[in-house]
Amino acid sequence: MSNLTIVPIETPTLGDRSYLVHDGAVAFVVDPQRDIDRVLALLDEHGVRLTHVFETHIHNDYVTGGFALAERTGAQYLVNGEDDVSFTRTPLADGQVVEVGGRMRVTALATPGHTFTHLSYALTDTGAGLDQSVGVFSGGSLLYGATGRPDLLGPDHTHDLVRHQHASAHRLADLLPDDAEVFPTHGFGSFCSATQSDATSSTIGREKQANPVLTQDEQTYVDELLAGLGPWPAYYAHMAPANAAGPSEPDLSAPAVADAAELRRRIEAGEWVVDLRSRTAFAAGHAPGTLNFGLDGGFATYLGWLVAWGTPITLLGETAEDVAEAQRELVRIGIDRPAAHATGGPEDWSDRELSSFATATFADLAQVRHHREVVVLDVRRADEHDAARIDGAVNIPLHELWDRLAEVPAGEVWVHCAGGYRASVAASMLDAAGRSLVAIDDSFDNAEQVGLHLVGPAA
Repeated sequence: MSNLTIVPIETPTLGDRSYLVHDGAVAFVVDPQRDIDRVLALLDEHGVRLTHVFETHIHNDYVTGGFALAERTGAQYLVNGEDDVSFTRTPLADGQVVEVGGRMRVTALATPGHTFTHLSYALTDTGAGLDQSVGVFSGGSLLYGATGRPDLLGPDHTHDLVRHQHASAHRLADLLPDDAEVFPTHGFGSFCSATQSDATSSTIGREKQANPVLTQDEQTYVDELLAGLGPWPAYYAHMAPANAAGPSEPDLSAPAVADAAELRRRIEAGEWVVDLRSRTAFAAGHAPGTLNFGLDGGFATYLGWLVAWGTPITLLGETAEDVAEAQRELVRIGIDRPAAHATGGPEDWSDRELSSFATATFADLAQVRHHREVVVLDVRRADEHDAARIDGAVNIPLHELWDRLAEVPAGEVWVHCAGGYRASVAASMLDAAGRSLVAIDDSFDNAEQVGLHLVGPAA
């Protein structure tokens, strides 16, 4: 049995994993995130030297740290030779073998589907006379119970890529033994995954039994996968160009401090001043005009999705650590330097009376509808709304709301999503626009149970 060390480096807020692999002396890394200090700390902790950095593909959901990590450590940066990049790299091609240290053999395998030039990396342990398959770093190809989505390069390519994805998964299943482990980059909540899985580990054998790409014929897989695809974050459009340019190491030093007067000026200038506190704290009191993207949810995903690219962003956190965490999240999607920051609480951030709004449950909504008319605003994605929705609800998906605020009907607005996070973001936008509102902080699973009439095929 191989005793190579494989350390997953989790980025749960983006739904991704990177990997550090070593033999006790030398190491390689697969698909590192932008904040490379995490990798450098692991190298020190394990007492190993980094010699190779592998990219499975030009990523669409985050800015890579691969180029900066290779620059910092002197490691080789291995990228598909067919990728159009503006930096010097060690080019790789299908079937090429890379020896790392004395016992790690990495074989590049062309697995197009997520992108046309996607590579997976099969790891073999050759130490002590072994020739043992350890597993495959499958990037956005074969995931746990799914595959990477094939539509991120645009509709003109989806038809070809989805069929490539089916063939690539079967290639891995045919080449590798059943006990070979699968180490994907996506599939832990990333919008790069066609569907999501709760699995934390898997093998080729398990995927053969349970993954639709390996159990269904090509046409069934194609039809079902394409039918289930929803929108992806708007910031994805900026990721591949940034990665092809060779992103530098990020600057995570604290931005300038802003006082209440400056924060007000920034808000009035149309900049985004973002309150990082929980939705409960924000609803209870906040600086007028601020927007709530709490660190306790999909902060970077939704902020990156909704903000007009290039809009200055100021961060408001209870502590310096909260602001630093938000900065780290943002550099991963290419928002490099906040315009300013402030710490403390809303009474420190405003030179005016604080704003607030009520929160409620679906049971409260059911009761209030007996007494008066209210606007029910559903900010879930269109596919979620179409499947099951409150009768009479207006659907404006959160990622469209900022540009469609004028379409929200007049009157008192009760805004909901599936669990509360997106509703709070939407509520902060409505509040900044001067609307009277109630934010529903509740699970949509409770809506029907409390007497709200749901319609739709899943109702």
